[in-house]
Amino acid sequence: MGASPFAYADFRKLQIARVAAIVATQAQGTAVAWDVLERTHRPLDLGYVGLAQFAPIAGLSLIAGHAVDRFDRRRLLTMVYAVYAAAAAALFAYKVSGARAVWPIYAILFCDAIGRSFGQPAGSALLPEIVPAEAFERAVAWSSSFWQIATIVGPIVGGVLVAVVGASYAYVLACVLSLVSAASAVRIESRPTRVSERGVTFASVLAGVRYVWSHQLILGSISLDLFAVLLGGATALLPVFADLLHTGSWGLGLLRAAPGVGAALSGVWLAYRPLKRRAGLWMFACVAGFGLATIGFAESRNFALSLFLLFACGATDMVSVVVRQTLLQIETPNEMRGRVSAVNLVFVGASNELGEFESGVTGQWWGARTATLVGGIGTLVVVGLGMLIFPKLRDVDSLKTSKDHPS
Repeated sequence: MGASPFAYADFRKLQIARVAAIVATQAQGTAVAWDVLERTHRPLDLGYVGLAQFAPIAGLSLIAGHAVDRFDRRRLLTMVYAVYAAAAAALFAYKVSGARAVWPIYAILFCDAIGRSFGQPAGSALLPEIVPAEAFERAVAWSSSFWQIATIVGPIVGGVLVAVVGASYAYVLACVLSLVSAASAVRIESRPTRVSERGVTFASVLAGVRYVWSHQLILGSISLDLFAVLLGGATALLPVFADLLHTGSWGLGLLRAAPGVGAALSGVWLAYRPLKRRAGLWMFACVAGFGLATIGFAESRNFALSLFLLFACGATDMVSVVVRQTLLQIETPNEMRGRVSAVNLVFVGASNELGEFESGVTGQWWGARTATLVGGIGTLVVVGLGMLIFPKLRDVDSLKTSKDHPS
């Protein structure tokens, strides 16, 4: 099975920091959505919430990746969590002020997302510095599982707080948890090796893009995830499916939670039973399984079956995530990890945000079932093309570390 990543104190500290931060942002996001809708009563304004958070990530991620490769990643991550805490405190202060304008919320979220654009590359690049090679694949699986669990718990906690005591208390919780994250991150004792000493240049900022483009394993794994989720994701249409399946808001909540539960359990399984052989083929097979489950979900008229198929979507997607994240780190030299992780963040953000937009547009044109069915078929086409275009990814056997991974 290999070494356990929990044997390393810094891994435990990093996971505490990440889980607390994710629960904080998810609980805060639930409260913000409720708060904005309560103020304006316009669903369009919820779209602006997403835009306010996506714009800084898309615009700053490459610069943030350069910063992650130049400065102490541990300190940078601590500063990011402090930004999260400040944003949550600002949302609380604005809520209790009684003001009704919604634009200050967007402004606060914009600043919060600036922190996110630095935080995700920093956390991703820091992981291989604190976990040795023999435990790295299991560390990725556990990290991904914790992420999924936190994304399930956070909205539930935020929703309960909003319903019982009000959105302001969700902001307080987000602030406290973000401070816990900062306190845990600052206690990480590993001292990273010195990375890039060069100043910011246009060439150095784009170095991550060039590196990804020139390495088939990384480009293939990121591209496969991008187009599969872009086409096959049905998250934006789940409220429509809840209506088609004749369930209420409770049913919508279960539909939203099902992929996360599947992903979390799949991640735990991979942590105990890592892929030993034919990792590339497993990745392609599971993305194909994601497409098939999406097709089945589009055609399902039974609520229990729909839940199972969404569970399967999350479980198969997690295999792809673990393979992609492991390849991303072990095939990238230490001095490039921040910039390559930033490119990955842009791709993942594009697949999630643009995938929801694509689902919304096609759902408006063709109806939810047809749009989801076409998306699932498109995912299968992407798998077929990917196996032809990226044969090196298809032929990856074991996820052993490369010479660039720290030992």
